Amino acid sequence: TMNMQVYYSNKSKLIALLLVAFLGGLGLHRIYLGRKQSGLIMLALSLIGSITSAIGIGEAVLFVVSCWCLVDLIALCIGKLTDAQGRPLKFGV
Repeated sequence: TMNMQVYYSNKSKLIALLLVAFLGGLGLHRIYLGRKQSGLIMLALSLIGSITSAIGIGEAVLFVVSCWCLVDLIALCIGKLTDAQGRPLKFGV
């Protein structure tokens, strides 16, 4: 039998869930997990979508960000969203 050691992240699943649930569109949950590039892209898309929604084109961008948040929320709940090093998140705070 193989004994495989699982190394958990120092990042909290609970904190990541709270960030995506309440501030998901800002990408802060991704930045918290060390996924800075995709977090900043999510933040930029949210800002662009918010600014351009006044002229009627931002809704599509905001819809994409909302879908991305939903996918991240589901992935976090089932343990598929990891930190930047691919480690599963710890359960505590």
